[in-house]
Amino acid sequence: MTIAGIPSWRNGELSTMARCALWLATEVGVGEVFTKTQLREAFPETSQIDRRMRDLRDRGWRIATNRDDVTLSSNEHRFVEMGAEVWKPGQSRVKPAAVVSAPQRREILDRDDHLCRVCGIAAGEAYDGGIETAQLDLARREVTNSGSVSVELVTECRRCRIGGRGQQTDLGGVLDRLEQMSQVEREHFAQWVAADRRDFSLLDRLWGEYRSLPAESRGTVRQALGQS
Repeated sequence: MTIAGIPSWRNGELSTMARCALWLATEVGVGEVFTKTQLREAFPETSQIDRRMRDLRDRGWRIATNRDDVTLSSNEHRFVEMGAEVWKPGQSRVKPAAVVSAPQRREILDRDDHLCRVCGIAAGEAYDGGIETAQLDLARREVTNSGSVSVELVTECRRCRIGGRGQQTDLGGVLDRLEQMSQVEREHFAQWVAADRRDFSLLDRLWGEYRSLPAESRGTVRQALGQS
């Protein structure tokens, strides 16, 4: 595939990292899955092509593995987002990242009681309806308040961090939806706020277990509910 305005990934005068970026952009495409085998077959002359691809992450390129996206196998990657146009002069430099020190990390984890700020799960705790256990890390969340945007570091589990990438939280929108709630809903929400943790109902837990079943077993559940 050819994209107007960018060189061919086969151009041997470019660096291997730049050629890898162009291959992703033109042969794979944003949002698509590719395998390690496909990458190595495209660059048979380069023994360290996996490392050159990883170098792109330091330039803003988002390439997911099965640690980031549970739908991928160990041999698969998903090309999530383009970063710097590293084939252009001056664009291949690594952008300095905001480094979180160990004391800052401990302070944020302590502030959030070592719980995911989105779903309330603790590190090592199994998710409802499955055997996967939670891994906690820090995530940057953008919050919109009266037109201005601020960034806050919060504790999130891997599931919520992946699912919430690129999203903004609008404080005004939260307050508007709060006003639209019934009194019963507000009281229930107030309990979560007071505990700073969401409690899952029986239906929530049952839904999690249902979604973890294979397709044939989910069909059996639908039949039990009188659905075709």
